Amino acid sequence: MGRDLALIIPEIAVLLTAVGALIAEMLRQPRISLIIAVIGLVVGTGLTLRLLGTDTTVFGGSFRIDTLSIWAKLILLPATVLSMLLARVDVRGSAREGTVYSLLIFSTLGALVLAGAGDSMFLVLGTLLTGLATFALVAYPDTDPATEAAMKFFVFASVTTAIMIFGLSYWFGASGSTLIADLPAMDTMPLAVILGFVTVVVGLGYKASLVPFHFWAPDAYEGAPLSIAAYLSVVPKIGALFALTQVVRHLPPETGWAAVMAGLAVLSMTYGYLAALVQDNVIRLLAYSSIAQSGYFLLGILAVGSSELALPSIILFAVAYAAMNLGAFAVAAIAGRTLNDFSGLGRSRPLIAIAMVVFLLSLVGIPPLAGFVGKFLLFAAAIDVQFTWLAVVAIINSALSLAVYLRIVVPMYRGGDSASVELDAWLGFVVFATVAATFIIGLGAQFMIVRDIV
Repeated sequence: MGRDLALIIPEIAVLLTAVGALIAEMLRQPRISLIIAVIGLVVGTGLTLRLLGTDTTVFGGSFRIDTLSIWAKLILLPATVLSMLLARVDVRGSAREGTVYSLLIFSTLGALVLAGAGDSMFLVLGTLLTGLATFALVAYPDTDPATEAAMKFFVFASVTTAIMIFGLSYWFGASGSTLIADLPAMDTMPLAVILGFVTVVVGLGYKASLVPFHFWAPDAYEGAPLSIAAYLSVVPKIGALFALTQVVRHLPPETGWAAVMAGLAVLSMTYGYLAALVQDNVIRLLAYSSIAQSGYFLLGILAVGSSELALPSIILFAVAYAAMNLGAFAVAAIAGRTLNDFSGLGRSRPLIAIAMVVFLLSLVGIPPLAGFVGKFLLFAAAIDVQFTWLAVVAIINSALSLAVYLRIVVPMYRGGDSASVELDAWLGFVVFATVAATFIIGLGAQFMIVRDIV
């Protein structure tokens, strides 16, 4: 027990941080709540560093301390800190400011549970923990759009989670175990395997906003505070995709699950960008962009177990995606929610406009930015497992994405009168940090790839 607790010290630190932030809010000290939250998550990130290279399980194999779960903490904890700084702008001075910080951390804890899930019950626990916290966060403004968005989110989540739990019962009935590592024992029962897998895809696919489980996302992003939309687009999504990766590592290949992943990837990438092309609301545009980006993750997931590039590609793209997506939402928080709000931004705030161009080009996959390296490795992983046609479809969709993101770039430099934009210090910091990360990750990863080739 002592060994197991020592290995999950970062998760314990996150839990204590969430409780500490909540206690500070109960004492009506929201600023203290924010300080506790930021320090606690930074400490949790530091505690994770010592685990790099560890590959083991705790509590009888039910939770994994491996490459995926470790990198989930190194990605999601800093991303949550940046999300809280964005939220500070939205909720500063409100009656429940500290509650927002606490809920963000509880939701992140759920995402970490998903990323390290070694047991089907942890899939359920992580899904419920992230869901309960994010429902409240979406509804926080107490406006009609926010309430409607939260209700849609809640109903959709309830149905998909119930379907997943139902499907997981087949896995338990067929294998006699809830451990994901015991799935290979069901190689003689392919129908039970694929039925359970489909329901898991439903349950995790809604959280990752994969098509056709994405319907809640545009409304939730639009109705929620912008900082919460940014958070939803990154932390729960990456947690769910990492959980899906943990599951497929043990699925018998003869069940054809990789073909299911390929189909969902095509649907998510193509539909996401086509829907984004007709959006005038930047938040909805970024929501559909987020749906499309989820499809790219699946290129790496379908290669898990068959290609050495699979896990590195998923992790690197997750790091890049977190930086560039949070940065894009931070710029939207500065400029506004509609394309008209971006008109003239290149003249009134040239550095902010340049930052937005960097984020959007990275989302397209233009070198030398982080998004390029992430997508390059994902394409390579798909080709490595004989899914070359899927890599071609992904490249075509990347070209389509350029048309989507130019809808934001063009008004910034060809708009009418210069927009009058006020810059908050917290927003400026988030933009600066994410721009730096986008460049550093991209250049660093490309240097490492070139060095390995040479």
